Amino acid sequence: MKENVLDVLMYLFENYYMDEEDEVRPDQEYLRVELRKAGFPNAEIQKAFEWLEALAAHRDVSPPVTQKNHSLRLFSEGECEKLDLECRGFLMFLEQVGILNSSGRELVIDRVMALGTNYMDIDQLKWVILMVLFNKPGQEAAYAWMEDLVFEHMAGSIH
Repeated sequence: MKENVLDVLMYLFENYYMDEEDEVRPDQEYLRVELRKAGFPNAEIQKAFEWLEALAAHRDVSPPVTQKNHSLRLFSEGECEKLDLECRGFLMFLEQVGILNSSGRELVIDRVMALGTNYMDIDQLKWVILMVLFNKPGQEAAYAWMEDLVFEHMAGSIH
């Protein structure tokens, strides 16, 4: 049985949100029924919807302080436990190439910490980043770049 909140979020994203041609999104009750049919437990479904609601609350929020390009982000002990060196380096890389700005990076870290998992690997982190970029208006190019990165890796691992 699938029991991870991130699994629920990835399932929702792949099956109901990524289709750009689909302008009408199913309501939450319909999605709950579909997720139960797919084998997800009610508790994880509820946590996933709460996670999405918290993400949506950040949609139009601007960062209170603009950071300079030479600023340094120090990770807390809890963040370091959840995000290994590879994940933290990947976040830094995305910021350096302009896929994430400082507020986007902070939102990604916030959403990672909100998942309640003990550890996040690089592939899981890419999905969280993809969901965050999907939620942010004006990030279409960054989202497309990240989407290519996520699905290129998935296609490569099938062979």
